[in-house]
Parts: sequence; C-alpha cells; structure tokens
Amino acid sequence: MADASEPPRDWRATVFLPKTDFPMKAGLAQKEPAILDRWKRIGLYERLREQRQGRERWILHDGPPYANGDIHMGHAMNKVLKDVIVRSRSLMGYDAPYVPGWDCHGLPIEWKVEEAYRAKKLDKDQVPVAQFRAECRAYADNWVQIQKEQFQRLGVMGDWDNPYLTMRYEAEAVIAGELLKFAESGQLYRGAKPVMWSPVEKTALAEAEVEYEDVVSTQIDVGFEVIDCPEYPGLAGTLAVIWTTTPWTIPVNQALAYGSAIDYLQFEHEGRRYLVAEPLMPAFTKRTGIPMGKIVALIKGPVLEGATARHPMHHLGGFFATPRPFLEGDFVTTEAGTGLVHMAPDHGEDDFLLCKANGIEPVFAVDAAGFYRADWAWLGGQGSVINKKFVASEGPICADLRAAGALLGASDDFQHSYPHSWRSKAKVIFRATPQWFIPMDVANGAAAGDSAVAGAGAADEAERGNGATLRQLALDAIARTQWVPPRAENRIRSMVEGRPDWVISRQRAWGVPIALYVHRATGQYLNDPAVNARIVAAFRDGGADAWFTADHQLLLGDAHDLADYEPVNDILDVWFDSGSTHAFVVEARYGDGARANLYVEGSDQHRGWFQSSLLESCGTRGRAPYDAVLTHGFALDGQGRKMSKSLGNVVDPLKVIGESGADILRLWAVSTDYFDDIRIGKEVLATASDSYRKLRNTFRYLLGALDGFAEEERVPVAEMPELERYVLHLLHALDMELKEAARGFEFNRYVRLLADFANEDLSAFFFDVRKDSLYCDAVGDVKRRAYRTVLDVLFHALVRYAAPVLVFTAEEVWQARFPDTASSVHFLEWPILPDPAAEDLSARWQAVRALRVRVTEAIEPLRREKTVRSSLEAEVIVPDLPLDAAQLAEAFIVAKVTPGHGVDVTRTDYRKCGRCWRHLPEVTVDDSLCDRCASVVGDKA
Repeated sequence: MADASEPPRDWRATVFLPKTDFPMKAGLAQKEPAILDRWKRIGLYERLREQRQGRERWILHDGPPYANGDIHMGHAMNKVLKDVIVRSRSLMGYDAPYVPGWDCHGLPIEWKVEEAYRAKKLDKDQVPVAQFRAECRAYADNWVQIQKEQFQRLGVMGDWDNPYLTMRYEAEAVIAGELLKFAESGQLYRGAKPVMWSPVEKTALAEAEVEYEDVVSTQIDVGFEVIDCPEYPGLAGTLAVIWTTTPWTIPVNQALAYGSAIDYLQFEHEGRRYLVAEPLMPAFTKRTGIPMGKIVALIKGPVLEGATARHPMHHLGGFFATPRPFLEGDFVTTEAGTGLVHMAPDHGEDDFLLCKANGIEPVFAVDAAGFYRADWAWLGGQGSVINKKFVASEGPICADLRAAGALLGASDDFQHSYPHSWRSKAKVIFRATPQWFIPMDVANGAAAGDSAVAGAGAADEAERGNGATLRQLALDAIARTQWVPPRAENRIRSMVEGRPDWVISRQRAWGVPIALYVHRATGQYLNDPAVNARIVAAFRDGGADAWFTADHQLLLGDAHDLADYEPVNDILDVWFDSGSTHAFVVEARYGDGARANLYVEGSDQHRGWFQSSLLESCGTRGRAPYDAVLTHGFALDGQGRKMSKSLGNVVDPLKVIGESGADILRLWAVSTDYFDDIRIGKEVLATASDSYRKLRNTFRYLLGALDGFAEEERVPVAEMPELERYVLHLLHALDMELKEAARGFEFNRYVRLLADFANEDLSAFFFDVRKDSLYCDAVGDVKRRAYRTVLDVLFHALVRYAAPVLVFTAEEVWQARFPDTASSVHFLEWPILPDPAAEDLSARWQAVRALRVRVTEAIEPLRREKTVRSSLEAEVIVPDLPLDAAQLAEAFIVAKVTPGHGVDVTRTDYRKCGRCWRHLPEVTVDDSLCDRCASVVGDKA
C-alpha cells in the first residue's frame, strides 16, 4: 500500500484500454468510392455468384427505370431497398443474383429527343425513321451509363457489366415473340375504341402514363330540338337540354342518352319549351338563369324511347342533318347535369358502348393533334380541342351554338379533376382510333393449354389458375401471390376487376413494332407460326429496326403474297416491353419455368409494371411471373410534400451522398415505414446520421476491446459468468427476430432491433458494466476472457447483421479487424451463434436492469449536489437482491449494495483505488491499490 504522504502514482500505463485505428469520424463521402473501386477490382459480385453456386436460388427481379435523366430520391429509395433485400438473402446463404435493368423504349426517351429537334426548329416527322430510332437508342444508352454509375455509388451490388436493356436485340426479339404468343392463341384484336390520347404527343397512353390534376373548365348547357317522340308527340319542338364540360365533343355528337328511372320535366319559358330531369331543375336554373316557368308535362324516362332530335348545327347538312336518337343508358343519373347526356362515341367509353350497341360507329373527326379533320363540315381544320380559348364560352364552338340559338348557358368556372399526360403535363382526351387490344374477357390459350403456350414454359396445372379469360387468370394469380403489405392485394384486385381491354398499340417510332401482317381484304392478322419464327429470328439478328427495313416478302415466305398483306407499323406499349422482362431476364438466365421470388416497386406500379407483368405472364403462361410483390411509398420532402422543382424542395440523392455518404442514405431508406410515403429533409437525415454514429461507435468499441484477441483466449459458454451468458441469450433472441424481420421484408423493424440492441443492451449496459473488467482485470482472468469471447461473438454477428444495410461501413469494420485485399464482409453468411446455457436468465437480469435504472435515478440528485462525483462513490440500499451484493455492486457500478427498504443512496466511506477507481474496503489510503489491482500490477506496484 502507498504511504499517505507520497504523491498519487499514475497507473494509466497498466490499464488495458481499447486500442484501434478505426476512426470515430466516418468520412463516408471520401471513403466509399475507394471501397467501391476495391469491390470492382476483386470482382465482388462475380465471386459471390461462384461461392453461392449450387445453393437455392432466390431472385428479386428488377423493375426497369427509364434511361432518362439523373436518378432522383425515388430511384435511390427503391434501389437501396432492393439491395438490402438481396443482400439479406445472400447473407442467409441463398444464391441471390441481382440483374439491374432499364426501360429504353417509349415516349419518355422519344420526347426528350423530340425536344432537341424542337430546339433546333426541326420537325421530327421529317426525319427518316431509322435515323430517329438511332438517336433514341444513343440517348438511352448515354443515360444507362450515367445511371449505372449513380446506382453503384449507392452501394447497390449487381451484374452491372451485364444488365438487361429492353432495346438489346435479344430483348426486342423476345418481346416480339411474347406478342406473337398472344396472336397465336387468339388473344389479340384490332378495333376502334376510345382510348386515352395525348394530342401533344400524338399517341395513345396507358392509364399508368396519366395523372389527374384539378382544373377549371368551360361548362355549357345545349338544347337539342326534339323532332318526334312516338310515345308523346307533344314533345316535338321541345329543347332537350344536355350539359357538358367538353364543348369540343358537341361537333361529334351522334345521340342523346336518358335514364329509364328518371322523371323529366317539360316546361315553357318565354315561348320556348325545355326538357330537364326534375331533380336537376334548380341546378339548371342556377347555371342558365332560365326559371321553371309553366309546367307542360312530367315525363317518365321510358317515354323517350324512339324519340329523335336535331343536332344544333343540322343546317350544315350531311352528318349534322342526321336525326339524333334517344337511347336508354344505365349510366345516366341525376347526380349532375340535366339527366340527358349527349353521346359522342368517338370520345367516351359509355358513349362508345351504347352507340355501338345501337349500330352507331365512331366517325374519327378529331385527328392525332387534336384538330378537327379538314373535311369536317363544322370547324374543319380548327383546334386544338385542348386549347382553353378554343373551347371557352367566347370561343368558336360556343359562338356557333349561340348563333344557332342552342347555347342556353356557358361559363368558364367549372372546377374538377382532369387527366393529363405525366410527361408533357398537357391534357389528354378520349379518342377513338384503330388500336390493337388484348381482350380481358375472352377465353385464351393459356387457359386451354394449347401448344402456343405450353412451349413457353407454362406452369403446371396446380399453378395455372382456374380462369378461362385473362381477367379470371389474373385475379386467380393475384390470390396466389403474397402481397406486402397485405392491403396491396385489394388495390391491384380492384384495378384488374374493373380495367378495360389492354390497348397495346402506340403511334410512335421508338419501340418494338407490333410485328403483324394484316390481310388487306379481310382485316385479319396473319397467324402463321413459321412466319412468326422468321420475324423473331430477324429481330434477334438486327433488333426491332429490322421490321422497318425488312424484305417483308422474305419474312412472309413462299406461302403468302406481300401484295395481300399490310405490315403493321404501330409500336408496342412500353408496359408490354417491361411486362415481358420476366421472359428475357428471369427465364432466359435461369431456365424455362423460372420465376422471380419478389418484385419491388412503388405503389403506382399496381396499375403499371406489377399489372402489365401479371397480364403478360398470365396470358402466355397462365400464372403470375412472381411469388411475392412488395410495394413501397414515395419519397416526400421534410414537410410531407411531393418534391417539385417549382417548389424548390427537391432533395438530390447524389448531393446527400456527396456530403454525408451513401450509408446514411441507405440507413434512412430502411429506417422508415417505407410501406407508406416517407419524408426526407435535413432533420430526417440528421436523425439517420445520429443513429449511424451510435452504431459506428459500437463497432469502434468492439474493435478496440478485441485488440489482440486470440482463439486460445476463448472461454466455453458453460464456464462464463452469468452476465455473459445472459447477453448471449439476448443475442440469440435478436438473431431470431432479425431473421424474421428480414424474411418479412420489415427492414425498418430490422434496423430498429439492431440499433436498440447496440445502444441499450450493449453500450448502455453490458459494455458499461464490463469496462472495469476489460480495463483492469488480469489478461488471463476468466471473467475478462469470457467478456472478450462474447465481444468476439458479438462482433461477428453484428457486422453480418449490419452488412446488408451499411454496406460500406460493414466492409470498413471487417477490414479493420481482418485486413485482406481479396476478402469481403459480403462473402459471409448469417452467423452461427454458440449455444447459450440451458437456463433462462432473462427474468433475473431484467429485474437487475430495472433495479439499475432506479439506482441510477436515485444517484443523480447527489451528482447535481456534488455529494458524489460518480456512481463509484455511492453506497446503495435496495429492497431485494436478485444477485449477490458484490455482483450487484458491479452491475450498478457502485461501491456497495445492501438490502433494505426502498432505494436509498449515501456517499461511501471506502477509499478509492488509484488504478481502477473503485471504492473498496481494502483500500485504506486514497489512490493506493485494491487487492485485485495490486495482484495484476505485481512487481510494478
């Protein structure tokens, strides 16, 4: 023991402090690129495929983004989530390949190339198709290369040297082949139906290419003079009033629809008679200023059967002079309008179906750009119909109706939701044009199991579904698929239940052509497997461009004369392209019949890729192309608003990576409840950074505390102190929960469990309690060795658990302990933990920890009053002793624990050991050594 008169001895050199070069400051933005370069040098992805060869394969099939522009936060969130899922499956020991892909065809790319033409005041339609397609291909290829680097910078691991591109020749050949399977099984027809049409882009649009915005439109009330009404002759001369918010459809009107259950009021005002649904009279008067006046008759809807009316512009003759019939329509209600609906079969689904059932066909008066065709008797060559001034109350349509005495009311103040193209942001219209369709409700080859489908790797009978139509097959497949979250099933089911036939044709240039020959006399497409085989072979050799430069007679062969056939020049809907990716990616790389385990995209893809893939696969294989589908929300700004350049609230993932590192962005992406829309901003990223810092410090502590650890130091579990065995119990419980979370794609729960374990169970408890043993016990002491043994187990487990999320940091941590230029943490598999002791220690140690919290709270007032400077100077009375007093003193990090009533704290009279700083009875002079420290220091004392 030291003499009281001697100065305090400095024992720091004898304390075993953690030692590591692993920095507390991450510097991720600077370190990550070097780690990426190293992964490329060692061929990380390729070597992992070699190591997992022969294991059970698990496939996440990548939904292709458009090769168009820098990546945005939605891309980053999506790719990170996919990467975490794939890496977690690899960690579980699966062979989990990831093949990234791009959607290279279609309007998004074509539109950008056209913008360049417009900037040069050039007309795209004057450029040869081959040249234009080549420019689209070059544009797409440029952005593929840029996005490829950006996605890799996120830490996404995959087959980047061999991604799939829908514009590759082999892909285009397979897409054409998939279309021809539909043709061969009779699941294809050409018809004129109203479809969503963009006058700006001059093409049909899929529903997934349309977004709705609130607009203010012109609303008009127009009177059609009744010519005759067999059931009530007294109706002749009356103005049957219709209401519409699309004045431009009046020049294409062909009929009027009424409701059989509606009561109509015939009334007279200032010498004119009007017909309006009785419940809608107040609204009609408010819009037009025409009061009810004298009631002439109350007419039941069925009375209008067989009645006809004049078009307001009947004086123009021809089309306009034809009487307009009244037709019963079950869609006519009294919710709005006048109870009478004007029918333009060119421009509405209900209009088309009702008119077609009564022998009235579309007239195709509005051209692709939204102008009335030049020979149209009224407003010929004028437009566009989406031009606000053209359709306004003072525009030419209303002016002519007003002059004809038919315009009863007009105002430019009707607010409602209206469809727009999500690319051009311009209004779209319903327009009947000849298009190619895949029918939803016609028995198809997949259900019948004919040879055209059976040769395409059709599913076995147990999987193929029970439906005879594409709709029934798709609904059956939806029921067989796992939807994450489960509510997604209801969403896609309702969409498939109510969707119309799939319009697959587009009137554009950049895409896979609908490679069919139509007989000039019959209008039927040629269904010849030999011709189809030659078409697919030509595409395989020369890509889809081959169709536009083909010797079509050579493709038709000797059995058919080109003079009898017309090649179709429409291209396929890009959703058919991406819907076919399962065929030229999953099946082409992993064999016929292979199916993806999982598709992952945003919630908008229920009407997009999820659905097009489902319909394509069900139509050709009789089953879904996936076992499970995961839907995530959208990335919003920090205030929960949609990101927009106009709002100035766009959070650029590349900027975040450049400032904070990809691991911070990755941690944010999976820490959120990504099944719903999620927020990102400075505060959110600060929270992610704080969580990251705590995890990094946990690894830093482990690396320092394990400095020099060797196998001979390891202690069997049975010989460990109870605390170490308890922590192994906690680790086993964590391990099971993490695996369950990963299997259920609940990575927000996964990250939370990992962080809570590191912060609460380890840093705030286990590490805190055992730091005295680590620093001050003898190197060979069994307790210290047991602690370091558990730390080693924790290290190997935690670095693996973190690897799918913190891909760069986990690599840095692993290399800090096991430096090897050819190795990687990402080659590792799920940890195999040592069996914990048989007894369940949870209850006792949970009681200890609960009591520890109470003790810490009781000590805190004495700290503030400076009665004690640290818990080591405190003696504690507790109501019960779940462990012996010495163990509790160590767990509470206090001088002494005694039983008593309640929790009470006093300052100890024990002296402080100069080396371990514990206050113990054997220390008689401050800063002299306790028995343990004297033994450890030995002769140095």
